Amino acid sequence: MRTQVVIIGSGPSGLLLGQLLSNAGIDNVVLERVTKEYVLSRIRAGVLEEGACAMLEEAGAAERMRLEGLPHDGFDLTFDGQRHRIDLHGLTGGKRVMVYGQTEVTRDLMDQREKTGGKTVYEAADVELHDFDGDKPYVTYRKDGVEQRIDCDFIAGCDGFHGASRKAAPASLLKVYEKVYPFGWLGIIADVPPVNHELIYSNHPRGFALCSMRSHTRSRYYVQVPLDEKVEDWSDDRFWDEIRRRLTPDAAEAMTTGPSIEKSIAPLRSFVAEPLRFGRMFLVGDAGHIVPPTGAKGLNLAASDVRYLFDALREYYGEKSMAGIDGYSARALRRIWKAERFSWWMTTLMHRFPDDGGFGQKIQEAELDYTVNSRAASVALAENYVGLPY
Repeated sequence: MRTQVVIIGSGPSGLLLGQLLSNAGIDNVVLERVTKEYVLSRIRAGVLEEGACAMLEEAGAAERMRLEGLPHDGFDLTFDGQRHRIDLHGLTGGKRVMVYGQTEVTRDLMDQREKTGGKTVYEAADVELHDFDGDKPYVTYRKDGVEQRIDCDFIAGCDGFHGASRKAAPASLLKVYEKVYPFGWLGIIADVPPVNHELIYSNHPRGFALCSMRSHTRSRYYVQVPLDEKVEDWSDDRFWDEIRRRLTPDAAEAMTTGPSIEKSIAPLRSFVAEPLRFGRMFLVGDAGHIVPPTGAKGLNLAASDVRYLFDALREYYGEKSMAGIDGYSARALRRIWKAERFSWWMTTLMHRFPDDGGFGQKIQEAELDYTVNSRAASVALAENYVGLPY
């Protein structure tokens, strides 16, 4: 088989890139290690920047998001027993975010790909990338026990942190930056109405808490826990008691509880691989970078990588120019590091760190006070949260 671009991974970044390429008449094949059903069973974050929403529109996959998504003009910061609203819309000149689950984004992109005849190979095992340092790269994989080969012009590695793409990058050329945080997020999903119409980020002596949502009837809640906690030790009742302790009394009183339909503990890390281009192979999304979820940047950074790579490939096929290809890594990394900084800052602002001591705690309290009482600081928070320009 031959195609122009092989895309490894059918998460949102791979599907979004594939759809944009297909719309532009650039042939592509998506390879996915697991089944379609498994991909759709993964539950991830869902706060979209306007840039990501615009790309879904461009891909023709935004109809359900427009109908079911929840536009948010702000969010609350809670500390010292008080709630402070960050007016995203007012502070950024009219920008907002959209709450719409990543699983729904993936489903919409899958549906659009099927509707427009895009080719996706599910259960593609033992994917290997070959000769991407030359002019004739190709990808091999096994399907139903038979080895297959796809020749191509370029390979887009959209297969996540544990995928084959970054592992294929030459170790001598790859530099990794990483910070592992000394806590995780215990999260649940429950079919109960959200406690608030916008998100609540809470800094509390017992640890961080986040009140989020997937819809008007499905809530997503998190609490900070030590890394050695086990999810089986957390009954639903224990979780509800704990998160209410970390909220203001009015929010705790308003919270509707119910049985969880998903419960898990996620460790937090910051991670960046440099560069993001190796000849004719590119790292996209989680294959090249991870952010702690505090700033809601993971999916949005993947979308900006797709923006830069799609523009570069369209320029290559339309104008026979390598300029965008050559500039992809540097261009994407400039935005990635700004989002890494913001996610790190939000994490340090809102969580309790076990080794900070009294001085560190006082600095955090001062930073929180400054953030909500200085318009300049609030604007900086808001413009990063809604998303920096591409």
